[in-house]
Amino acid sequence: MRLDKLTHIYFLGIGGIGMSALARYFHASGKIVCGYDKTQTELTSELMAEGIAIHFEENSLLIPVAIRESSDKENILVVWTPAVPVEHSELLWFQKNGFSIMKRAQVLGLIVGQSKTIAVAGTHGKSTTTTLIAHILRTAKIDCSAFLGGISRNYNTNLLLGKRLGNENVPIENNIVVAEADEYDRSFLWLHPSIAIITSVDADHLDIYGNENAMHNSYRDFVKQVVDKAITKPQVIETLQLPKDKRLISYSLDNKETDCFAENIRIDDGYYAFDLVVFESRISNLKLGLPGRHNVENAVAAVAAAKQVGVDDESIRKALTSFKGVKRRFDFRIRNPKIIFIDDYGHHPAELFACISSVKELFPGKKVTGVFQPHLFSRTRDFADDFARSLELLDDVVLLDIYPAREKPIPGISSSMLLEKIQGRKKSLYSKSELVKKVTEHDFDVLVTMGAGDIDQLVEPLEKSLREKFKIGEVRS
Repeated sequence: MRLDKLTHIYFLGIGGIGMSALARYFHASGKIVCGYDKTQTELTSELMAEGIAIHFEENSLLIPVAIRESSDKENILVVWTPAVPVEHSELLWFQKNGFSIMKRAQVLGLIVGQSKTIAVAGTHGKSTTTTLIAHILRTAKIDCSAFLGGISRNYNTNLLLGKRLGNENVPIENNIVVAEADEYDRSFLWLHPSIAIITSVDADHLDIYGNENAMHNSYRDFVKQVVDKAITKPQVIETLQLPKDKRLISYSLDNKETDCFAENIRIDDGYYAFDLVVFESRISNLKLGLPGRHNVENAVAAVAAAKQVGVDDESIRKALTSFKGVKRRFDFRIRNPKIIFIDDYGHHPAELFACISSVKELFPGKKVTGVFQPHLFSRTRDFADDFARSLELLDDVVLLDIYPAREKPIPGISSSMLLEKIQGRKKSLYSKSELVKKVTEHDFDVLVTMGAGDIDQLVEPLEKSLREKFKIGEVRS
């Protein structure tokens, strides 16, 4: 399909983080962009303010007339995310009426197909690593575009557009795109990146893959599609049984047997400082603007990728120090002597463990309360014991009901079931309507909210309530 010939793009699930980046790309390209989403959010409000028409009722009659009654269907593309059910009435209407329909990942693959793509895959750390790579390149004055899996705090967007994206006259080597490569629904197999990072291959999305081995097979297929360099950890190399050829670069937090690693890791005023060894070359006394030991490891991977496109050491130093992170990734909402409030997107047991462990390391001796909204019945079922062990790192555990997303309930799987598995901690189960009031009444030094569902809609009201209680400044966006 020739994307440049399209006049109208319709998005089913336009409010998703990956979908909204594509919507912004096509809007910036001069296409007429519109779409549907189930829920109005801050992100959909931003898209509407940018001039993109969105409706929130599942109704084919609300599809714009210019699309619904068009006689030039070859100039119209419908972009669909699998997060939207296959029985969705608008999707069925488009299918019945012969419109071209593509998955989000397929469209992203077409957009970046004529570029030198740096793709970041993995169960955890994709969004932070992708965003940091883009920030390093921008700091080094290297023109690049980026499709991010979260909202960058440095740029306040999930889309960065370079001057060369889509220009067929620019050599591929000079047209750099950084993109998050999502393993859900095998989406990353639409990409053939020049450079790829795989941060982790912990079991996830078993509702799609069926079992861990099937998921690993998809990662193996992804690695086969990498053109130049595949950057990953020793445990991933071992798990996937990757051949150790010239394409393979190893990295780690502090394993000196790898090609890239950190040394002399220390905490400096609540942030991490360290030296970085990259292919036997050392960059000393770096400071990462984003807290969390796991983010030091993400930074090692990002620098390894940046070095592949010639970024100098001084630009790396500036970029790491100035990096503000991604919204909802270890995101400080309040950082005050009276109270700390951190919001995080973590929704897998390993992510919760990394987040809570980093909080404990940064604030030793502090009483930590965590609010977690489980995401998907199937994920809660598959990892219930692991979730319980991670949550037991907290002093006080608060659960919300499971956010179902695309799933229907599974008998016997609930937040009450998960709560029973958590041992030796103060623990509570609240509804969304009572959470803000109840949590504000809890006794804690540090509060962490975690989850990938609609818990994000409670973050600002909770922050406001805590600021009022402790008489601390204004709520920030």
